[in-house]
Amino acid sequence: METKTISNRMLSLVVLYDMHTKYLLNALDGISDQDAHNRLNTKANHVAWLTGSFVQERFEGVKKFGSESQRDLKQEADELFKDHKGIQDNINYPPLANFKKDLDKISPLLREALVNVNDEKLDEQFEMMPGMKMTYYELITFMTYREASIIGQIALLRRLLGYEGMKYM
Repeated sequence: METKTISNRMLSLVVLYDMHTKYLLNALDGISDQDAHNRLNTKANHVAWLTGSFVQERFEGVKKFGSESQRDLKQEADELFKDHKGIQDNINYPPLANFKKDLDKISPLLREALVNVNDEKLDEQFEMMPGMKMTYYELITFMTYREASIIGQIALLRRLLGYEGMKYM
């Protein structure tokens, strides 16, 4: 059996990836679908949008790093999030259970892709947006940061909605 050695640069990012998968579920634990749509009379993103956006970015990660056969995978709510679409007023986002189902589907695929990404791919540059280039390693690092930010926002919202604090275990 062949054993794959993970890139040294990716080791800590994969550890964080695993933590984020668990922490997102912990942050969502017990939140009702009604509360998941509560913006607390602000323009803040609600829990449902934050969760769907988190899941969407994991699907986007598989498009960049997964196998050719995985590149057409989409979350159930793709239309609400594709092209990095922001929160839309007066839209009823899917239940959290739908996002969790898609998270369960995509997370192992992206994890495998991240474990197997090679240094050549990590160093490859691409145009993130007109006039802005970055490497794929920088993209993965940004995605990791963004996931942590989303989890923190959901953890804060759960407290503001009257739920107990997020558990880490």
